Amino acid sequence: MASRNSRGKGQESQKKKGELKDRVIELERSLRQYRNRNSVIELRASLSKIKEMKKRIEELEATMQNCEIRIKSMDHIIEEAVVQIREVTNHIQTLVMQADMLSVKYELKSDRGQELALLLRKIRILSKTN
Repeated sequence: MASRNSRGKGQESQKKKGELKDRVIELERSLRQYRNRNSVIELRASLSKIKEMKKRIEELEATMQNCEIRIKSMDHIIEEAVVQIREVTNHIQTLVMQADMLSVKYELKSDRGQELALLLRKIRILSKTN
């Protein structure tokens, strides 16, 4: 009777082992499916972030190109201004030389000429300080 009892328990134990194996297989399958679903969700989220970052990069590149265009335009304007300033400076220097000649000429002629010469000297002094 003891051997029947132990045989019955052995069969029952084998049956439980089989059920546990089946359950483990089922749980492993569920776990794989769960992980796969999570991976898909994570991949979609990553893809969405990548798309957002690409869009932001495109916006930044467009902004950068606009800034480069504006800088080139400003450089051109500055170059033109420098050329004009040089021309004005040359013209002022010519006027200063003419004023010097006139002041010498008028100093010799009359009181009015001396006043004019004084004014021309003041102009020359002002042009040197600016």
